[in-house]
Amino acid sequence: MTKKDKKPTAPQHLSKPTAEWFQGVLKTYELEEHHVRLLTLAAEAWDRCVEARESIQKNGLTYQDRFGQPHARPEIGIERDSRVAFCRTLRELGLDVEEPKEYRPPTIVASRQREAS
Repeated sequence: MTKKDKKPTAPQHLSKPTAEWFQGVLKTYELEEHHVRLLTLAAEAWDRCVEARESIQKNGLTYQDRFGQPHARPEIGIERDSRVAFCRTLRELGLDVEEPKEYRPPTIVASRQREAS
């Protein structure tokens, strides 16, 4: 079996639900190697987002420094950045997005008719 004939599989380090999603995408879409890499990045971003969310649920949104001042936990930024990475990577893959149709704003006829009256 050549490298080209080999079917990609979900990376071992992904969580079980994410690996199942990954495999579902591979079954639904015919992806080239660079798309599989993007899909891997999206799956990793999702898992990282879930990890950060679980940590926030366990430890709260803030912590106090040695002076007693509250600070946002670093996991908040990790969750945000992972969400953004996941969404952008999915957009790059364009799996379920149709080509945009040509759009022109509608002509406002009513106001022109009023001016003519």
